[in-house]
Amino acid sequence: MATVIPFRGISYNLEKIHDLSTVTTPPYDVISPKEQEAFYDCHPQNIIRLILGKKTAQDTADDNSHTRAARYFKEWREQKILIQDASPALYHTRIEFPINGQLMQRFGLIALVRLETFDKGIVLPHEHTFSKIKVEQLELMKACHANFSPIFSLYSGNGISEILKTAIAGRQPDMDFKDSPGHRQLLWRITDPKIHDAVSHAMSDKKIYIADGHHRYETALNYRKDLASQTPDFSPNHPANFVLMYLAGMNDPGMVILPAHRMVKQADIAEFLNKAEDFFKISAFGDQAQFLSALQTSPVNTIGAAIKHQSECYLLTPKPGVMDKLFSDELPESLRGLDVSVLTHLILMKILGLNQAQLDDEHLITYSSSAEDAIDAAKSGRGDISFILNPTKIEQVRQVAEAGLIMPRKSTYFYPKVITGQVINPLF
Repeated sequence: MATVIPFRGISYNLEKIHDLSTVTTPPYDVISPKEQEAFYDCHPQNIIRLILGKKTAQDTADDNSHTRAARYFKEWREQKILIQDASPALYHTRIEFPINGQLMQRFGLIALVRLETFDKGIVLPHEHTFSKIKVEQLELMKACHANFSPIFSLYSGNGISEILKTAIAGRQPDMDFKDSPGHRQLLWRITDPKIHDAVSHAMSDKKIYIADGHHRYETALNYRKDLASQTPDFSPNHPANFVLMYLAGMNDPGMVILPAHRMVKQADIAEFLNKAEDFFKISAFGDQAQFLSALQTSPVNTIGAAIKHQSECYLLTPKPGVMDKLFSDELPESLRGLDVSVLTHLILMKILGLNQAQLDDEHLITYSSSAEDAIDAAKSGRGDISFILNPTKIEQVRQVAEAGLIMPRKSTYFYPKVITGQVINPLF
């Protein structure tokens, strides 16, 4: 099913850039304005200038963040700051990171994947995208003709990772550094055609599930369509038919999904608990640590809540059959069983009365992967209600994607994000 191939990647020249931590970043969509400024200040060739350039009031059609990114990209290649590999390669990666006091490792493969429309069932999404973001990303691709950030995707099975680990056994990594959050990033180039063939063959019967990067994937589809309409001899092997991906096994021991807790502003909190009692069993906790511990061991679909200026936190456990009774005609079973569906449809929409536009308004609803931060936002009055979730399970992601369904926004937070700046895919 999936077509996965090696490519001649573009990377920072280690003879000129001695510390990759100064030029790499997370993906553009998790970088705050403050972090953007810090990355700008960190190094004059930091990849932030390519993926998330600064906008100015003086921007024009001919001089804007996208055209400046294209200029930087061209100049850095001419100056040999960025250099292209001489031979096609697959890029095997390992990230080492701590979580809950334990050191974890996640292995990945950076390669090109043939673009497939979602209706073919080969590459599968699980989240909605937003048009404004895709328009911005398309303008950047049209200006620079490159994939700067790999799309984080998943596949089932462990055989591919074992092939790659065997191929690099005993070799020193080509890249080894600690990124800005302090995670160790390692990368090996694999140029052996036999390994390429083995990996491509192993991937040929697999489906690919997008974990992070839905906007980038759909933008790549739009870029291909736009380019094909303007290129008379556009062929199936044109570079625009492929996209840069980071592929990880679903069963990788380092596969971590964090919850995306919701912090809601302008919510009617006066009658919230009274209204919620019609649908939930509610338990109150005066101790925050006990509250969080109880949430982790609670019955399925239990949602935590912290309310503005209230010292207690609450666990809301749905009454038996409530989701089926209310939403069986609206939501398929695999979606009704998600914690985020209980939160979105039952709490945010039915109880609090939010509409779809309000759910998508990032001024009203913000997100955090830290339960402590989300709780503090409510208790300190920075928000009206914070909702604390358990993480979505990887198997739920697979089931929803295979059913051709879409989860509510921010259902998953795969951690850590895939770093940007290790390898770039040129589309020329």
